[in-house]
Amino acid sequence: MAKKNSGSLRSYLLVRLLLVLPMVLILLTFVFLLMRVAPGDPIQAALGGKLSPAQLAARRAAAGYDRPLIVQYGEYLRQVITGNFGTTITDHRPVIDVVKTSGAATLELTVGALVVAIIVGVPVGLLCGRYRDTWFDASGRTFGVVIYAAPVFLTGLLAQLIFGKDLGWLPTSGQASPLTQAFLQTHSNFLLIDTIIDGNTAAFWDVFKHLILPATTLGLLLSGVFIRLVRVNVIQTLRHDYIEAARARGINEPRVVFRHAFRNALVPVITVMGLQAALLLSGAVLTEETFNWPGIGHALIDYLNNRDYIAVQGIITVFALAVVVISLLIDFINAWADPRMRY
Repeated sequence: MAKKNSGSLRSYLLVRLLLVLPMVLILLTFVFLLMRVAPGDPIQAALGGKLSPAQLAARRAAAGYDRPLIVQYGEYLRQVITGNFGTTITDHRPVIDVVKTSGAATLELTVGALVVAIIVGVPVGLLCGRYRDTWFDASGRTFGVVIYAAPVFLTGLLAQLIFGKDLGWLPTSGQASPLTQAFLQTHSNFLLIDTIIDGNTAAFWDVFKHLILPATTLGLLLSGVFIRLVRVNVIQTLRHDYIEAARARGINEPRVVFRHAFRNALVPVITVMGLQAALLLSGAVLTEETFNWPGIGHALIDYLNNRDYIAVQGIITVFALAVVVISLLIDFINAWADPRMRY
């Protein structure tokens, strides 16, 4: 006999939350060990040749690298719980400040890319599924495969050449023009939101124009996944008996497709959307490098080049936790939208 609470949304959410704890612990352990097996002394690698041996030893002690590994692991877990990831070796900034400023830029880019992916991928996938095996379907599928297979840096460079250099329509690098960044007051670290708070229309348009090319480049990559996924689910949904029943009752075709088939086909898309968050974050690293976007991926590359392992460890930890939180939210949305997910 099934338990009374089996399949309820509350019990599902509770179990899902409990499962997150061991998953996060394993993830953090993996990040810690990955950073410790890196060859060389991180303090020596970052500051060797600039400081005396005594100063290097003092820096090593301050960072905790002279303590036993198990003590370092406990300190690392304490830092994650308190949100204090230490101070970077090379520029002496609190890692949490790097995450706040650069992470806001990456989140702005990621949200913009997700909007582009939905605007392009969902309608094209829907029409490809509805008009299966037509010229539109073939064109949409080809577009999806090509745009997904194209390296993001190559797409970005082509966009810079066409829309930046040849046509001169859009800026090709940076998050805003120097004048905008110099005079815009910081409220939230999100430049678009800050321009809205200040009521500065010219600055808003400047920041928006800088966002178009990197967000479109990253969003088109993800739209290829959406096109194929929505197309397949629409085709499968249109074969169900309730769709035939709706048509038999005389409901017009657009209403059958949009209200009955399309809504049910979107449930798997929500799941994949969460899984693609990791792809967006990893893709953001390449996109930020291509467009000189001051995001957390750009900062990660800089700290990697300088072998600043404290900064790298903090940024990778935040990346990992962000993916876990997004996956958890997607699971909650799925369980709310589709009760079958709770069993």
